[in-house]
Amino acid sequence: MKNIKVIIPAYNEEKAIANVIKEIPNSVNEVIVISNNSTDNTIKVATEAGATVLSESRKGYGYACLKGMEYISTLEIKPDIVVFLDGDYSDYPEELTKIIAPILENNIDFVVGSRVASLREKHSMTPQQIFGNWLATTLMKIFFKATFTDLGPFRAIKYEKLLTLKMEDKTYGWTVEMQLKVLKQKMSYLEIPVRYKNRIGVSKVSGTVKGSVMAGVKIIGWIFKYTFK
Repeated sequence: MKNIKVIIPAYNEEKAIANVIKEIPNSVNEVIVISNNSTDNTIKVATEAGATVLSESRKGYGYACLKGMEYISTLEIKPDIVVFLDGDYSDYPEELTKIIAPILENNIDFVVGSRVASLREKHSMTPQQIFGNWLATTLMKIFFKATFTDLGPFRAIKYEKLLTLKMEDKTYGWTVEMQLKVLKQKMSYLEIPVRYKNRIGVSKVSGTVKGSVMAGVKIIGWIFKYTFK
């Protein structure tokens, strides 16, 4: 059996996080929730649901993911696969089995859950999210001949490969940084279509004008940085 860890960044997700944890398959060895400066009961709810809960006071999706990776680095037994999953219950945690299958069966290095239109609940992605994904993946296709169609947060990667990426983005650019570095390092990758539903609560990124603009700037910045590096 492979050792599988799940990292879940969570900012004020007390209403959603227990559902996410509960529906993660039993094949996962440990669920790691990082409370990203939450002011509600996220920590209490996630702990009671059986997760390992860490706190990261610096706000930012990347900060939370890096905190989870830092914790894993301290473990005596390292995982074979790390899965990243949002804490807002917009993904279907049980589809983790689909996400990791190409790694287990075909030795693929990196897998992204693609939120294809036919499997998305109405209004689950905002127009700016849809446009941003299209623009980012189109630029990756032009500059890197990539086949990505989404920057979906539900993703899995071999732990040893994750370490070689030397992830550094602290905020909105985490997902695109990972995909760009996978391309630059010529890792094998695959997209798996996944279902996607309306999240519980309001998005802290796409739900605000400021969040959408900042995310867009960060994503495009990473693409051009790696294109001309």
